[in-house]
Amino acid sequence: MFGDLMGMMGKLKETQEKVEATKRRLDTVMIDESSSDGLLKITLTANRQIKTIEIGDALLEDKEQLEDYLILTLNKAIEKATNVHETEVAAVAKEGMPNIPGLDMFK
Repeated sequence: MFGDLMGMMGKLKETQEKVEATKRRLDTVMIDESSSDGLLKITLTANRQIKTIEIGDALLEDKEQLEDYLILTLNKAIEKATNVHETEVAAVAKEGMPNIPGLDMFK
């Protein structure tokens, strides 16, 4: 019984380390998003850290329009990054979960 428990604990620790490694790797995965007319371009990591923002000159003339563009484009970029992040981390976590009867929520 304790051997099984120790084996599960070891597997959980290994899975946790793999999840952390995946999160570090996601710092290098870049997500690009642009406004429909290309006047605003945003790049962020799959860990949702903004790396670059490029603003077209036409947007600099209208503060309200720029704010709207930033909100829309940032939200789209964050949604994409979140999807990549959650998919990658869930895949690693699912792979390393021990087979515990009744806990099949990750399958």
